[in-house]
Formats: sequence, C-alpha cells, structure tokens
Amino acid sequence: MDESRTDPTLSSNLDPAGWRAGPWNTARAKHPERRSEFKTPSGLVQEPLYGGAPDGGFPGQFPFTRGIRPTMYRGRLWTMRQYAGFSSARATNERFRMLLDGGQTGLSTAFDLPTQIGYDSDHPLAEPEVGLVGVPVNSLRDLERLFEKIPLGEVTTSMTINATACVLLAMYVALCRRQNVAPRAIRGTVQNDILKEYAARGNYRFPVGPSMRLTTDLMAFCMEAAPNWNTISVSGYHMREAGCTAVQELAFTLGNGRAYVRAAAAAGLSIDDFAPRVSFFFNAHNHLFEEVAKFRAARRMWARIMRDEFGAKNPESLMLRFHTQTAGSMLTSQQPDNNVVRVTLQALAALLGGTQSLHTNSRDEALGLPSESSARLALRTQQVLAEESGVADVIDPLGGAPYIESMTDDLEARALALMTRVDQLGGAVAGIEQGFVQREIHRSAREWQRNIERGERTIVGVNDYIESEGPPKIFRPNPAARDEVLADLADVRRERDSRRVEAALQAVDAAATSSANLCPPILAAVECYATIGEICGVLEKRFGSYKPPEVL
Repeated sequence: MDESRTDPTLSSNLDPAGWRAGPWNTARAKHPERRSEFKTPSGLVQEPLYGGAPDGGFPGQFPFTRGIRPTMYRGRLWTMRQYAGFSSARATNERFRMLLDGGQTGLSTAFDLPTQIGYDSDHPLAEPEVGLVGVPVNSLRDLERLFEKIPLGEVTTSMTINATACVLLAMYVALCRRQNVAPRAIRGTVQNDILKEYAARGNYRFPVGPSMRLTTDLMAFCMEAAPNWNTISVSGYHMREAGCTAVQELAFTLGNGRAYVRAAAAAGLSIDDFAPRVSFFFNAHNHLFEEVAKFRAARRMWARIMRDEFGAKNPESLMLRFHTQTAGSMLTSQQPDNNVVRVTLQALAALLGGTQSLHTNSRDEALGLPSESSARLALRTQQVLAEESGVADVIDPLGGAPYIESMTDDLEARALALMTRVDQLGGAVAGIEQGFVQREIHRSAREWQRNIERGERTIVGVNDYIESEGPPKIFRPNPAARDEVLADLADVRRERDSRRVEAALQAVDAAATSSANLCPPILAAVECYATIGEICGVLEKRFGSYKPPEVL
C-alpha cells in the first residue's frame, strides 16, 4: 500500500487551501493556538502560512521542509533551554533554579570533562579539570544535589553526555525513582552521540565498536523503561564548532544519524519503535539565510533517508526534531558586547528555521563561564524574540522566497554529494576511523582562519573596527568548590555498602563480556552509589581505550 495515500502527514497532493482545511484545522482543534488571532502592531492579520509547498510538503507533512508540525510556534513556542553547569552540584542547582525562576522552560546540563570521560574527581587525570567547564558528577549523590527542589516530572532535562551517557541516564532514572516519578513519564534528551567525539570533540573513552554498543543498549533500554525520553541527540554542533561548513555539518551529522539507525536495527530494534526518539542538535552560525536554509534542508533530507533507505512508516520516524545552540566559536573576547548582536542573529536563524528548542550563548563565554547576569540576558534574548518580534506568529516565514528555496536546494545537493563520498569509504564509522571526516573539518577550519587573517572575512572588533579596551570582567567559579566535591565523594565511599557496590560492579563486568544490555546492571550499580569512575574502569578493562588515527 502507498502510505502517502493514507497518512495525511505523508501526502503531497494538497494545495494551500486543502492544507488549511485539513492538517492545520485538525491540529489546532486538538491543541489550540496560542492566540485566537495573530496581528501585527498595525492590526494586520497574520495568516498561518504564506505561499505553497515547492517540494510538496506543507508544515506537518512529508518531507517537512516547512516544519514538522502543522501549527509550529503558533501552537507552542520552542523550549528555552539554557545550558548550565560548573563548580559543584550545589552551585549548578542554584543557577538552574535562577533560570527556571526567570522563565526558562527546560534544563540543559553541562558536565565537566572528567565526568564526560568517566573519571572520578579524585583521579590524577581529573585534577586540573574538576568543575571548570561543567558540573562534576561522581555518584548518584551529586545528581541528588544537582536537581534538589526541582520536580523531574515537570521539567524536561537535556544532558550533554556521550561516552558515559549510560551511566548518567541510569543516575537520572534512579533519582526519578527516589522522587516517586515514574521513569516512563520523564521527558528529556541524552546526547549519546559518540561518533562526533571521534570526529571533532575528543571526549571519548572506549573504542568505536563498544561505544556503539553502549549507544544502542541505551536506546533499547529506554524503549521499555523511559519511552518518552529522547535516546540520542545526533550532534552537528560540535563539528561546526571545530570548523566545518554548513554543508559539512549537514552531511556528517545526517551520516552519523544513519549509522546509529543501522546499528540499532542490527541490534534487533524495530525502526518505527526507536526512530521517533532520535533527535538532532545543530549549530546556528552567523550567516542568517544560509543557516535558515540549512535547517530546512536537514528536515527534508532526513525524511527522505528514513522513508527511502530504512522504510520507516511511522510519520514520527521521519520528522527531524532538533535543538539549536548559537555558535560559541563565533563569540569574540574582543568587544564582548558585540556577542549579544551575534547571538540574536543566530537565534533568529534557528527560529526562522523551525528549531524545537534553543540555547542562546552568553556574551562573556569567550572569556570564561557565563556570569549570572549574562546568562539572564541570554535567556531574555529568546523571550524578546518570542514575545516582541513576531517571528513566532507565522510558520516558515521565509519559505517560498527564491533565495531561500534555491539555497535550501543547493545545500542539500552538496551535502548529499559529500555523504556519497563518505559512503564510498564504507560509511560514517569508516570515514572517522580513516580520518577523512577529521581532515575535512581541519581543512575548512584552516581556510576560515586564513580568510580572517588575510582580511577577506571581517570579524567586527577583531580584524576591523578595532578599539582599545580595558580588562574585561570574567566570572570565575569558586575554587573552594573542588574541595567540597572531593569531600562529598569521600563521604559516599565511606557511607555506602561496599559489598553491594562490589557485587554490582561484578554484574557490570559480566554483562560487558556477554551480549546482555549493559543499562540494567549499570542502573543497579549507581543505585548503590557506585561511582562513574568505578563503572567506567570496569568497562575499560573489558573494552580497552580508543587510540585516534593520525589525521594531520
């Protein structure tokens, strides 16, 4: 049977009037729009959509170029999810609660480097990095303090964690149980995207094969234990931060997404069971129109990949849902107030491109961790865009413009050509193992920097419009917090039942040597306060550690 004839989200036979009478009216009957009527300050009525569907897809319809939902932001605004984490669980909890009190609608957790790689805070390798770029989490005790007085059944939580995603998700599930929140009801995302770590970011621990197993084990575990949780956020953001272009971000991100879908299918998971919980994470760069076109192209490309390559039938499997963060690499330490303008433009691109959630960087992040006042201003930037700009009142307002449609087509064509090159090497995993992806990103980063140094690309305040400046104010975490973290870790080890911990770690070891899903024994281990370093140490003994190829 041709699914496009029976499912309205897959139909391409509508005209604008048919779309309004059908999918749009049906959607707003189920979930009313934010206002009964949308008008400009001059009283001009704003229609939900202008123009048609050049590629056959209206909002909420395959291939979703104009948006994944029929009402988009007219029905519900994007999730405002400011990234935070530093110093200690207690200090980060204070920042979380400040942001929630200020109107943030979702939490986003930054972990320090030792946590991301799986070392306890008292490990010799961890000493210089504890609490510097995120919150240190050694055991369930830290997560209890991180989310103190925050009802996990009422907020959505995103966790930027990859190599150790299974351990942190297990801690979150254990904490939900302690709050009497059913894990099946929790909502949020764990990044769980290890391939981009090998390609661009470097926060890996285990070789590719075992890491992919951990990824798919988590996906399978959540299908039963936490079905509303997004089990992976395939990230192009970090590759863009490392220097790739918009074309490369599309190609490498969607290529990695295909690799995860293949791995999950090979592990015995049904496409339409797990694919609806696959999400994406993109960068919003400075070129407003290229970024809008990039987001539109990404939705269309993923819909076709899932339908044509993997045979997905569930419309939710075809929808590319994504979080966006403004470009940290585009922030400058010179004239940092200019970053407010940059972030606003980048956020605007994400919203015009139809993101589902958004983090706006703070003006002082090129200097250090954001101060409280800067974080609040970054959140206010989103709120001004939501409430004052009118950007949320019309669906895909740039859609149909010849410039945007042409750029969307061009980005898609070039990204598909690059994906074909990676496929010829054996796919995303092979492209990373052979160093091709890394070399391509390095090449683009080098060219960008050369253009700045030659003056062929202007960066305001850096290579033009330069002025003398006084010393900037930089927010520094409290250095005494490290002593607090180490004291908490020592307390946990002293107070827990060591025999239970040892038995739980042996169960993790046994699962690692078999084909059993690793998440249940890891959950049992964290519930008796085994540490992240202890669990990852067991896994490393069985899996080994990753040795990167020479790429330069």
